[in-house]
Amino acid sequence: MPRWRALPDELDPQVKEFASQLRRLVDRSGLGIAALADRTGYSKTSWERYLNGRLLAPKGAIVALAEVTGTSPVHLTTMWELAERAWSRSEMRHDMTMEAIRISQARAALGEFGGPAPSGKGGGKNGSATAARPTGIAGPAGVSPTVPPQAQAPSVDRFGPPSAPSAPSTRSAPSGGRRRLTMFLAGVLGAAIVVLIAYVLTSGGDGDKGDDAKPTPSPTTSAPQLPAGVQCVGADCTGKDPEAMGCGGDLADSSAKATVGAGTVTVEVRYSKTCKAAWGRIQGATPGDSVTLGVGAKTSKKGLVGAADTDAYTPMMAVGSAAEAKACATLGGGQKGCTK
Repeated sequence: MPRWRALPDELDPQVKEFASQLRRLVDRSGLGIAALADRTGYSKTSWERYLNGRLLAPKGAIVALAEVTGTSPVHLTTMWELAERAWSRSEMRHDMTMEAIRISQARAALGEFGGPAPSGKGGGKNGSATAARPTGIAGPAGVSPTVPPQAQAPSVDRFGPPSAPSAPSTRSAPSGGRRRLTMFLAGVLGAAIVVLIAYVLTSGGDGDKGDDAKPTPSPTTSAPQLPAGVQCVGADCTGKDPEAMGCGGDLADSSAKATVGAGTVTVEVRYSKTCKAAWGRIQGATPGDSVTLGVGAKTSKKGLVGAADTDAYTPMMAVGSAAEAKACATLGGGQKGCTK
């Protein structure tokens, strides 16, 4: 039976070549996955994901592999950078495809529930004349709607009096126009007065205060500089995979440990000072065992040991120090144990 599974066909060729190179290095070293995990600080589950093309290894894991196998880290890091770009392009194409699917589904839903009514004799689905009615007063069925008559100004001789002298009808249109113009000008004037008052109040009424009136520049804060490969810090790490985010390996320490059951299973709190986050890890376990991390009243999602694994870890939780976190393991037989 071959040691490695076939890499997924949908992998980018650059990523596939990189994963194959990692496999060759591991084969050449003679190390098993468990031994590789012990020497690099990255879990057995993570290395299985990296080597089977399900997850791109973080830069820290690549540097650790180079040290363990005696490989030049420069050459391996260059290959990782090319694979990382290809991985990002693949994720972008996937996101664009999903977005196009969502747009198509939305358009289909709009066409089903809000599309235009089919045209036909009478303007409606059953020959109803409702859609074809002109704007006006609706009438009973079978009777054409009527449009309200519009008032018209009487004809006026250019050099003489109106042909139909009616004072109200002759002055209604001009007086309405003047009224609208007056209201518009009053609104503009009122808005200008409000702006002027606001300016005077905010400026303090004194436009010449010398250097005291100069605004004090607000201090600028810059984001902390993270080591290469680290992709989160603090609250941004909560709920994320510690090794995928580059927080594991030599950037993490086991701050507290405890044994569970017969003493062959260990549970520990892993803490990364760089990422300001912690996670729980269980080792020497059997399928069905699990681990959780607690910080105060909050508990992380469960890390479950898989069918072919002996270890598992939880997602990260942001903490100020490792002492704030406690890891607990639950074995398949019901035994439980926690770190102090």
